[in-house]
Amino acid sequence: MDDQLKNRLEKDENGLLTYEYIANNINKPDFAQEIDELVDNIINVDKTGQFVVSTARYLNAIDKDAYAVQIDRLIKAAITVDRERAYLGSLASSIWGDDYKERAASLSLNDDNFRRIYKRLFPVGM
Repeated sequence: MDDQLKNRLEKDENGLLTYEYIANNINKPDFAQEIDELVDNIINVDKTGQFVVSTARYLNAIDKDAYAVQIDRLIKAAITVDRERAYLGSLASSIWGDDYKERAASLSLNDDNFRRIYKRLFPVGM
């Protein structure tokens, strides 16, 4: 990523530019060298969690194993940033499946991110 692009993305107002860059460049040969910096940027600029969640969902759909570290970081950021819980429900179903509610007890035992999201979505009765 050249300095001009880096500066432009650092001025991203909400994460949309960074998300679009990720989506449009994921197949570039040197993308793997850029992904951590891009994740840092989207976490820093997205104040609502909308594009943090979208990026986590996108990377999970593309290759959840290859991007596991970045997805984990994005999920942790979403838990912190999405205070209104506007995007956490779609994140939960995308990452853990539409039946995540039925499997909540099991998932909570094995995945701290899931446990934290579930507690945010359903504060009573876990």
